[in-house]
Amino acid sequence: MPDANEKLRSEFNDWAAAGRGEEMEAHHISIAQQTIARMALHQGERVLDLGCGAGWATRLLARAVEGGPGMAVGQDISDEMIARARAAATDVENVLFVVGAADEIPWRDEYFEKVLSIESFYYYPDQEAVLRELYRVLAPGGSLFVLINLYQENPYSLRWVESLKVAVHARSEHEYEEMLRAQGFVDVASEHVPDLTPTPEEYSGTWFANASELREFKQIGALLLLARKPPAE
Repeated sequence: MPDANEKLRSEFNDWAAAGRGEEMEAHHISIAQQTIARMALHQGERVLDLGCGAGWATRLLARAVEGGPGMAVGQDISDEMIARARAAATDVENVLFVVGAADEIPWRDEYFEKVLSIESFYYYPDQEAVLRELYRVLAPGGSLFVLINLYQENPYSLRWVESLKVAVHARSEHEYEEMLRAQGFVDVASEHVPDLTPTPEEYSGTWFANASELREFKQIGALLLLARKPPAE
């Protein structure tokens, strides 16, 4: 879907120029750290961070798998995000950043033991095509972890949809689970990951009416989709 992907590239290049890639670390560090712990990464594993933005989570992954063939690859459609990710990772030897649309992963079949995607999956125009690519690059028995804040069961997140400059998907947990199964994944499940960062007593932003709403949004948490590629027979 070249037109939709080009819109995404343009939008996230603008985000990169505004420093919003780095801002995402502060916004998502709590749910990201909990998810990375859930991944149970081991030294020597190869892991992909799809939709890596400025690369902050990719660096965490790289340090978790450091040793032997262990490496983390961060991919993003925005060349400006990738430029910033590379600049911030000069002291990390086992990390690599590549530019590319999520439905065209420039890697050989069955390479990665684990794949992580944080707060990007709902942007992808053809989510089924992305899952097919992820299935292709995952090694047999490999695990997929997709973390998103925008989904039907968190009504506060739906307020963002009309304000975004690009189209997004706002599906339910059940719809995502069925989509994963339809693409051949097994052991499909979903969990909620609460944001454990402190909530200020007073809220002055635009998305929530008050601090109580923000606190409830954090308690509902992000949706973590879990799945595995079947092991080799």
